[in-house]
Amino acid sequence: MNTEALQDIGEDKSLLLVDDDEPFLRRLAKAMEKRGFEVETAGSVAAGKAIATARPTAFAVVDLRLEDGNGLDVVEVLREKRPESRIVVLTGYGAIATAVAAVKIGATDYLSKPADATDVTNALLATGDALPPPPENPMSADRVRWEHIQRVYELCDRNVSETARRLNMHRRTLQRILAKRSPR
Repeated sequence: MNTEALQDIGEDKSLLLVDDDEPFLRRLAKAMEKRGFEVETAGSVAAGKAIATARPTAFAVVDLRLEDGNGLDVVEVLREKRPESRIVVLTGYGAIATAVAAVKIGATDYLSKPADATDVTNALLATGDALPPPPENPMSADRVRWEHIQRVYELCDRNVSETARRLNMHRRTLQRILAKRSPR
């Protein structure tokens, strides 16, 4: 299926992967190579922008939050250098506002982590208005809630009182949630 789909898109199967999670980056790169892509990886915004400027790829998968900045900067450079490239933005912090910003800048699709290689391939190769099929293993409602709480906690610089105020919950309740492991 994947090889046939790649044959339909032409000769250029170059793919840029930008993520600061090294083990995830290696796994995804290996999986995408098996699907016929010619993969280049970058672990930072600076490295991603350098590759996008020097050798703009036909496809890209970019993490939104990287240690040295925002992955949307890489999307902008790639879109400027190669307007027809298909770009998927990945993030562990799924938010509607961020998805809208990613699509406005030029991303083709937006996926929440954990996304596997099949989800990424489907998103990259989706044509026109056809949406890729829904994920086989979507996050549970508890996991989505936990991700949201973690995101707000990080945005409040790990200040429990401020996070509790913004989430409109009791501080002790928030402390108990933060002390537990993430739900599946």
